[in-house]
Amino acid sequence: MRRRNLLAAGAAAALTAQPRLLGRPAVAAPASVLRYVPSANLTLLDPVWSTAYISLCHGYAVFDALYATDAAGNVRPQMAEGHEVSPDGLTWTIRLRDGLRFHDGEPVRAADCVASLARWCARQATGQVVGSFVAAWEAADDRTLRARLHQPFPNLAYLMAHSVFPAFVMPERLAQTDPGRQVTEMVGSGPFRFVAGEYVSGALAVYERFAGYVPRGEAADWTSGGKVAKVDRIEWRVLPDGATAAAALQQGEVDWLERPVADLVPVLAQRRDITLKPIDPTGWAAVLRSNQLNPPFDNPRLRRAVLKAVNQEDFMRVAAGDDPQAWRLCRSAFPCGTRFGDEIGAPFMPADPAAAKAVNFLVRGLGQKGYFGWYENAEVEALTQRWLEAGEEAEQRRLSDAIQRITFETVPNVPLGQYVQRSAWRTSVQGVLQGPATLSWNVSKA
Repeated sequence: MRRRNLLAAGAAAALTAQPRLLGRPAVAAPASVLRYVPSANLTLLDPVWSTAYISLCHGYAVFDALYATDAAGNVRPQMAEGHEVSPDGLTWTIRLRDGLRFHDGEPVRAADCVASLARWCARQATGQVVGSFVAAWEAADDRTLRARLHQPFPNLAYLMAHSVFPAFVMPERLAQTDPGRQVTEMVGSGPFRFVAGEYVSGALAVYERFAGYVPRGEAADWTSGGKVAKVDRIEWRVLPDGATAAAALQQGEVDWLERPVADLVPVLAQRRDITLKPIDPTGWAAVLRSNQLNPPFDNPRLRRAVLKAVNQEDFMRVAAGDDPQAWRLCRSAFPCGTRFGDEIGAPFMPADPAAAKAVNFLVRGLGQKGYFGWYENAEVEALTQRWLEAGEEAEQRRLSDAIQRITFETVPNVPLGQYVQRSAWRTSVQGVLQGPATLSWNVSKA
């Protein structure tokens, strides 16, 4: 028996022996309460300061952003009503939609957005790219903000919408917190408010529907559209043990398990009362990155040898199991399934150790400005800058292909494949959206 199959069999058997989550017979929560098991403890609450995925899910529940994307990757206004760009391309004027209000009852003002954007530009990686183009963020009046640019930047809204960690808007008094320190008071303008008095790190986080939230009129789509809270209360219950969490889902003690462990997915798939689907169908791109400051991987010939030898299938089976629907080969410097994820690297990755012996989410070449031991390539940086400045998708595609060709010659990292992580929820739960994180709105419970 293969090791993975042995582990799966043991875990499945253990499910029937798990104690009740609440120490008493299973009691389903009422339809107004959704019990959710996150993939990790919510330790860091500030979604601008943190880069933890769980903080991102928390951020989407509590906060909102000026722009969002639909499932096709199109940029959509969210808190913004729309924008205008001056003829010279140096000034963006963004108008806020009506009815925006923070959880403390105060209206959302342009000054709040300006402070939030400035902090995001100082802290988050995508924000720092945006900030390099922005000379100043200004509040013209309470509903109008301006971005004054050093040079035309047609991709401003695109990067704000597509950033892994969006420019979540918070009150000016909180957004003025030093970017190097966490904001500790969770006051957003999203569809749910964070109940700080019930938060217990390692055990429980609670969100309640914010009655003052005015959703957009469009249907919910990815992170865009109307964010309608369809339950009154969401309880995040932290269960670190995967078998315990899966047992709680089967027994009806919880409604939604964010990420069941891969070995237990086949067990849950046999249940008619449980739905299994990926939240993000694009999935996660795995890479192998070496420290390129020191031998032996300061030598690009050796990095190319590793690139030729790697068999992505081996890595993917270890990471995501034997189900071919859970992973895919992806020999691209950018995620496959996205606009620029062409597999230009296929000829460079024959998965052939003998050939290697004979040789003996945006690629950057920042060197130590990016991170210790980071890949450094001035040509890639120049092409990346031109990509950011390009206004047409055809030109962006040409530049992204050029970046890929250079990176597969110089090997800043080795793509290992792409995998999805399925989420599991009881069939009584409806309206779960796909997106870059777990999204709390549009979800109802029978």
